[in-house]
Amino acid sequence: MSKRVTMSRQTRINWLVDVAVFGGGIVAALSGIYYLYVPSGGYQGGRNALYGVTILFDRATWSDLHTWGGVAMIIAVAVHVVIHWSWITMMSRRVCSMLRGKGATMSRGARRNLLVNIAIAVSFLVTAITGIVLLFMPGGGYQGGENAGWDPGFLWSRTAWDLIHTWAGTLMIIAAMLHFVIHWRWIKNVSKRFVLSLRMPNIAQHSEA
Repeated sequence: MSKRVTMSRQTRINWLVDVAVFGGGIVAALSGIYYLYVPSGGYQGGRNALYGVTILFDRATWSDLHTWGGVAMIIAVAVHVVIHWSWITMMSRRVCSMLRGKGATMSRGARRNLLVNIAIAVSFLVTAITGIVLLFMPGGGYQGGENAGWDPGFLWSRTAWDLIHTWAGTLMIIAAMLHFVIHWRWIKNVSKRFVLSLRMPNIAQHSEA
């Protein structure tokens, strides 16, 4: 009889939350890349050579995917932060101790992981804030919809907000890819254990029958 594979409740929750973050991030990133390479405006035969081009979905659908993918990612990240809050506070105290020269040490791998996590956190925060601003600022929202948001000159122009959003999102994607590579072994092992933990009870029941 096959040995049953088990997984702790906390590890299962962590995996599910990470999948939610990854899923929302993929949808937001792909739709963001669409907007980056298929700009709006222009006219047929003019400077925008991709005017009127449809890739899988129309522009309004891509807009909805980008919005709701981003919302899903924000919610999942909020849950992720709550779950890992004790680790965040512990690492913050440790870093402060290192900066003050109080003897706290950190391995090279841990420092690398910390820098990547900080890059993800900062770029995500900037991307989320600018995305919310762009969503409610006049000129945003879905095609043909009503948008009674803020004045376009809120702190900066809409173009400036859009540039910050784009580059912060690009940095977040790069940092997330590095994070994925660094933790690939954990991701692979835990994903395998998660799938087997769901399948093994059924296998065991068939074996006993």
